[in-house]
Amino acid sequence: MQKIILLLALITFNMTSAQTKKKQILLVGTFHYANPGLDVAQLNNFNIMSEKSQKELEIMSDKIKKFGPDKIFVEWEFKKQADLDKFYNKNTDSLFKANKSEITQLALRTAKKLNHKKLYGMNLYTSFPYDSLMKSMEKANQKDLMEKNKLTTENFEKQHNEKIRKSTLQEMMLYYNTKQAENENLQWYLEVANRAGNPDDFTGPSLVSNWYKRNLYMYSLIQKLTDSTDNKIMVLVGAGHASIIREFIMHDPTFEIVELSTVLK
Repeated sequence: MQKIILLLALITFNMTSAQTKKKQILLVGTFHYANPGLDVAQLNNFNIMSEKSQKELEIMSDKIKKFGPDKIFVEWEFKKQADLDKFYNKNTDSLFKANKSEITQLALRTAKKLNHKKLYGMNLYTSFPYDSLMKSMEKANQKDLMEKNKLTTENFEKQHNEKIRKSTLQEMMLYYNTKQAENENLQWYLEVANRAGNPDDFTGPSLVSNWYKRNLYMYSLIQKLTDSTDNKIMVLVGAGHASIIREFIMHDPTFEIVELSTVLK
């Protein structure tokens, strides 16, 4: 009888452990390799096509392959998944030579090594009325805030461009996944944007809420498209998105974060 009770206890424990085992997310925040010029800050391009960078990409993708994500999510418009599928199935060698984006150079490279059938797009655009934000500051005569906005942007540009001159690709990637970089990405939204405008003007909070909304939409797709059979996934997004998505993951008992630094060590 005692043996039966012990066996039942062990079965129950194993079932509970299986149910509570968290799925691992390798959350990779990045700067834009191709730099489309869509961000407020004007940043210099990193030479992603150099022989040195290409070798680093091979090493990084090999190490991520060893981690073994079952799916890789990228910052591609969710509604255009069919286009992503076609893109994924193009000649890989020609893509690596012609397309500089992090989706191609890191995510696609890694997915091909893992023999994945596709990448998963999870981007959803929302409005980002930066011009309206500036007009609200002017209308409210927030000269100090306008100056802070200018200095914050200039400092970010300067720091990023200095890192480009001095750092390898892996060093850049590791930096953009540190707490310091994440805090810098979040700080502007709360310190500057959310304060913009007169008390009855909510252009600033609207911009910030739309930014959070976009990230919540993206995270919702990660949650919905991660199957019960997926034990590990990789999420490759701009560093600004990663800083917020990290907060969502920390409060979601389904997942746990795996740091890029542990994978690339």
